Amino acid sequence: MSYTVRKFDAVIVGAGGAGLRAAIQLSEAGFKTAVLTKVFPTRSHTVAAQGGVAASLGNSEEDHWHWHMYDTVKGSDWLGDQDAIEFMCRKANEVVVELEHYGMPFDRLDNGKIYQRPFGGHMSNFGEKPVRRSCAAADRTGHAMLHAMYQRNVKVNTQFFVEWQALDLVRDADGDVQGVTAMDMETGEVVVFHAKATIFATGGAGRIYYSSTNAFINTGDGLGMAARAGIPLEDMEFWQFHPTGVAGAGVLITEGVRGEGGILRNSSGERFMERYAPNAKDLASRDVVSRAMVTEINEGRGCGPNKDFVLLDITHLDPATIMKRLPGIREIGLQFAGVDCIKEPLPVVPTCHYQMGGIPTNYRGEVVIGTDSTPVKGFYAAGECACASVHGANRLGTNSLLDLLVFGKSAGETAVEDLRKNPGAHKPLDTASIDRTLARLNRLNTQKGGSSVHETRLAMQRTMQKHAGVFRFDTLLKEGVTEILKVADDVARTEIKDKSNVFNTARIEALELDNLIEVAKATMISAEARKESRGAHVRDDALDTEETPNGRDDKNWLKHTLWHRDRNRLEYKPVQMKPMSVDTIELKKRAY
Repeated sequence: MSYTVRKFDAVIVGAGGAGLRAAIQLSEAGFKTAVLTKVFPTRSHTVAAQGGVAASLGNSEEDHWHWHMYDTVKGSDWLGDQDAIEFMCRKANEVVVELEHYGMPFDRLDNGKIYQRPFGGHMSNFGEKPVRRSCAAADRTGHAMLHAMYQRNVKVNTQFFVEWQALDLVRDADGDVQGVTAMDMETGEVVVFHAKATIFATGGAGRIYYSSTNAFINTGDGLGMAARAGIPLEDMEFWQFHPTGVAGAGVLITEGVRGEGGILRNSSGERFMERYAPNAKDLASRDVVSRAMVTEINEGRGCGPNKDFVLLDITHLDPATIMKRLPGIREIGLQFAGVDCIKEPLPVVPTCHYQMGGIPTNYRGEVVIGTDSTPVKGFYAAGECACASVHGANRLGTNSLLDLLVFGKSAGETAVEDLRKNPGAHKPLDTASIDRTLARLNRLNTQKGGSSVHETRLAMQRTMQKHAGVFRFDTLLKEGVTEILKVADDVARTEIKDKSNVFNTARIEALELDNLIEVAKATMISAEARKESRGAHVRDDALDTEETPNGRDDKNWLKHTLWHRDRNRLEYKPVQMKPMSVDTIELKKRAY
């Protein structure tokens, strides 16, 4: 199989919020920048973000970035790196105002300032009471954000390659990254994008689970490519289950519904969150709310004929408020649940939503490896595919859009800085990585008597759902490791019947499964090894004692997991407890 080579100063894989924000930095600096994307940029999964972007603007009540930092460290269950968290929270106001200047149509207060709503885990004065910190454009914030940044990229002449599937990372003998191999979906042509700077902004991998709020494009492509190239994946045991997916459909109902006054109720109509989080109630952190909901269902207080969901009630709100602040949610309720939320509650259930782990990076957006976090030359990552780590063991709502703005910009700035230091010609292209890509494609084109892509993917998703869900059990995790490794054997011999080149979606799905299985292995193996409860990772055998509050074992497990594809090897590195300029936020029991 042949290939062609195209040269750029920088190549960005992914055109969601992080990719678009990084591209703005590079293109505005005058560098020749290519952005590869499986879908048109304004259809990237950032479009599904509903509730808002966090920033301590204090437009309607007092707020401070230090309070935001405290909430984020607490939300992370102290697994977040405090230097990166400080960097993100201090930069929040700047990147939101920049976005506003790009033309982002935020909702407004009567005085013209950006409208902000409360969100789970965001509190004033170091946990005193919920605060309005989420800058929103109704319940379509991500949609508005993508359009604003795509238009900015058009203005600065970023070059987009739409409907391209990235295949593998190109690394030379020194370990430096030289770009990526990719396939044009329209023609099947393989192209090497040779670049001095490569930025991954490929989003999450929620499709490893059977029930997910993630789009079908969220197949962990960047993580799979990194793992195959010898880059470890960090903290992959931590997956956030969003409390409110539409029961039976998994479609996201934003936390903004509870921010506007929505209440979760069980089969007897009780507002049950008062028992689990007496202060924050329905606006407790997402992992806390999800576990409360599952507990209600498991103890027989669920709703419906099978008692397998709870209700999200906003019938007490003014219909005018719902139509102004939550119009998309009403539409989702009508389309996916047959429920008009103005008149009756929505059926909801926790659904896989977000990965806290990913490709290890620092707050500059550089990909780092090893226990000493050594940067990989020419390689950067931002957004959900990256792990800075600002989310630690559990992400606060609206910190994801902030993450992609801050670290998309930071990765772009760092790449610009490095490119200016290195103005010469590209290094000669190392072909060993390219040969491995061609061999992978050749196997798919010649495989006979192999496994079904659809059935193998389904086996992976059901294994993950059963063995690594909201609650985790020692025996199930051990069985899950065995099962997922069996599925991985089947992935290595998948067969496609259609060998054509033009828009061959069967081939694309098989290539996506190659990436998903790396994420699934990393998740299951890392989860089985972590013998504590922390944030979204909750084990039945982790006891709540004075030394291990909520089952969290800081003596033995206050450390980041690094999973290596080679022999499924695990190593650990310390959490950065020292912020950049303020005092360390000391360990304490997390309660809302």
